[in-house]
Amino acid sequence: MAERLGVPAVSVMTTRFTSAAKLMAKVLGMPDYPFVVIEHPISNAGDAGLEARARAVLREIERDLLRH
Repeated sequence: MAERLGVPAVSVMTTRFTSAAKLMAKVLGMPDYPFVVIEHPISNAGDAGLEARARAVLREIERDLLRH
């Protein structure tokens, strides 16, 4: 993980994988590791749909990156 190297990082998960992301962070010893959630699925979202999802969580990503 980048944060272990001192590089601020945020993961982006879809709603389908939030439980797995929480468990993985806990197992890796980083239970408070930040991640942002977007709607699942993304495979059929297209460029415009992906951009809309990214824009919707941009403030959350900025907040988590700047919390250091």
